[in-house]
Amino acid sequence: MGTLYIVATPIGNRQDITLRALEILNQVDVIACEDTRHTNNLLNFYKIDKRVIATHAHNEKNSAMGIVKLLEEGKDVAYVSDAGTPAVSDPGAHLVEIVRQHDFKIVPIGGISALTTIISVAGLIGKSFTFEGFLPVKGKKRVDRLETLLNRNEAFVLYESPFRVIKLLEELTLLEATRKIIIGRELSKIYEQIISGSASELLQQFKQRDSIKGEFVICVGVREPK
Repeated sequence: MGTLYIVATPIGNRQDITLRALEILNQVDVIACEDTRHTNNLLNFYKIDKRVIATHAHNEKNSAMGIVKLLEEGKDVAYVSDAGTPAVSDPGAHLVEIVRQHDFKIVPIGGISALTTIISVAGLIGKSFTFEGFLPVKGKKRVDRLETLLNRNEAFVLYESPFRVIKLLEELTLLEATRKIIIGRELSKIYEQIISGSASELLQQFKQRDSIKGEFVICVGVREPK
């Protein structure tokens, strides 16, 4: 009986991978991944030569059954997403659920994620926070969800694309302009930036930029006491 390994991979800097992750990627029979081109770049960097198959958001349930067949044949399979820890705003959850239903062993190989990276430098003092991931792209559902998160008065973490960062800051400014925010851009990469300020302050900063690029993680803190 084969084993499925859920393996965290770097979010940017290729050296942010654990020795155990490299060991597992070297020893498994097959590596399933979100994007074969992206994963092959990582594997080539570490001189790992393995069969690679695509398991992404659009084919995850069907691909999971193919992985179950590989496990039935006694093959060990590693699953990686494009960056960070699978199933954290990335594919992987359906695969894990289906493999578990077929009673195969699933082993997590922990590592980096954008979520834990931003929390570690946010300076939050509290016992809990909410990980929201991506908000709805547009419409009333987006604003309503954002308002609900703010009204909890608990820190929360969002992922956002460069195309909607200003929109998000505008929405936060309209709802609660003074709420403290920490933004991480291109975490662990050469152009990494971590900036903080109120929603309105950061909105003005971003509106002055000629262009906005990169991947964004946004941590919204609790209300400042009056």
